[in-house]
Amino acid sequence: MSLRRISAADAIARLGEFSAVIDARSESEFAEDRLPGAVNWPSLNDAERASIGTEYKQVSPFAARKRGAILVARNIASHVERELLTLERDWRPLIYCWRGGHRSGALSLVLDQIGFSVQVLDGGYREFRRAVVAELETLPDALDLHVVCGATGSGKSRLLGALAAAGAQVLDLEGLACHRGSVLGPVPGMPQPSQKGFETRLWQVLRGFDATRPVFVEGESRTIGRLRVPEHLVDRLRDAPCLAVEMPLDARVALLIEDYAHLVADAEALCALLARLRELRGAATVERWQQLARGGDFPTLVRELLAEHYDPIYARSTARHYQRFGQAQQLTLADGGAATLAAAAQVLAGAPAAPGDDR
Repeated sequence: MSLRRISAADAIARLGEFSAVIDARSESEFAEDRLPGAVNWPSLNDAERASIGTEYKQVSPFAARKRGAILVARNIASHVERELLTLERDWRPLIYCWRGGHRSGALSLVLDQIGFSVQVLDGGYREFRRAVVAELETLPDALDLHVVCGATGSGKSRLLGALAAAGAQVLDLEGLACHRGSVLGPVPGMPQPSQKGFETRLWQVLRGFDATRPVFVEGESRTIGRLRVPEHLVDRLRDAPCLAVEMPLDARVALLIEDYAHLVADAEALCALLARLRELRGAATVERWQQLARGGDFPTLVRELLAEHYDPIYARSTARHYQRFGQAQQLTLADGGAATLAAAAQVLAGAPAAPGDDR
């Protein structure tokens, strides 16, 4: 037999060596989180798992195992017929389920008997998850983080994109979270990942950075939409050198109207999001903002939102949370245009250190 078990640490170190990473869990387990690059070959799908579980409790474990074996055998046969008929003998998969037990074992046994060299993740997804959580506590310590701060609409996210295009290392937390980080932040057509999925994405990006080069990251709160940024990373960001980005008010208003074009085009959706601010800003203020949105006066609406909501929150939050903001490197952008951002990024990518950074 060529079936072998491999630890989570070894599997992570060798992920690029496998011909395929196969997740034998159900489709909902797979959707919540999985190993990078994994494909889903369920030994039992969600409905089948629920049915077998009910039979296990209400009839007997033995009866449930018999029917489960039938379903697993059928599913594995379907996977083999669909995926394997054209593969050569040198195809080498890594297979896992929740704990490296029955579901991955059944699939691995069949593939091994066919003649493939199969490795099973010892401890399954659970051990991978433990490794991710543990490394999220240590990976930020090795990185030279530089926090990009700036009021709403000052072009921080666009600047990060320009920095990445210029070859700098960028940690795009909002991109990983599929959310812009405010009450107006949901990204159309892009639901947020699960908390576990977000952390796996973040872990994968952090592991890919070169620790000898700076990493630019936007200053964020502890939550982005419904997702939590890992606590240790938050602590590291709040003790990192800062870059303070400024932009004239008119340019900020124009940038925000561009970036939130989907809400400009759907005033009722915008009004529904603004309604969430009633408790903070009062019903009368929010109703005025909703009237401006329905009337199409978006420049006035954006100016008022900045002056009465976003800018005060930013001023309080930055002063309270970023210990080195007082020594921040200053960057003034004339506008949010591509040429302006590209020029600034070229300078920053070559000289990232902030004044007062003694590391």
